[in-house]
Amino acid sequence: MISTQAWADAQLLWDFQQMGHEPRPCSVAIGLGSHDLGVADTTADLYRRGMAPVIVFTGATSRTTRERMPRGEAEHYRDRAVELGVPADAIIVEPKARNTGENIRFSRALLEERRVSVSSVLLVSKPYEERRAYATARKLWAEVEWVSASTPMSFAEYVDSIQDARLVIDMLVGAQQRLMVYPQQGFMIEQQIPCGVAVAYERLRSEGFTSRLVSQAAR
Repeated sequence: MISTQAWADAQLLWDFQQMGHEPRPCSVAIGLGSHDLGVADTTADLYRRGMAPVIVFTGATSRTTRERMPRGEAEHYRDRAVELGVPADAIIVEPKARNTGENIRFSRALLEERRVSVSSVLLVSKPYEERRAYATARKLWAEVEWVSASTPMSFAEYVDSIQDARLVIDMLVGAQQRLMVYPQQGFMIEQQIPCGVAVAYERLRSEGFTSRLVSQAAR
């Protein structure tokens, strides 16, 4: 059972991850690969709305996607976007990235290789990783403007879509931990963490929502 306090704490972490950016036309959209095909759906929708003329889908596989997406997250995202009406020639696939830093670095290298002029990027991620993705992108590619986007949905709606509340809370706790430890390791920009969010994070850790934590000595 998940306690009422744990649900409240997870909601705080969810709300903090939301950047609150309004989508606007950008030079390119980058969809960050994961287990969640909703990222591909949202990126395709933004393309159809004229928010970006080019899409980069980036991602290899991970322990959570190697069976569901054996050809790689970016490849499956491309297939999904084409099904939704995005022209195949508007999509660039980056198939090697295995973490958020590589997502950004490898996508940048591909865009530069193809001579795509980039002044702004629509960064599409899972809802609970908006801030983490934004902080990483700002650190690694500071010359462009970043606009965060994700599927518009509530915490409860996301839990219903995944059908595994404990996993979602574990992932929220993992995303929050990275916001707190990665700036010191040079992987993302510093974010001011509200006291209530920090307390909620520590409480969830103490209750055992720890499967997505990383060693603070490792990336």
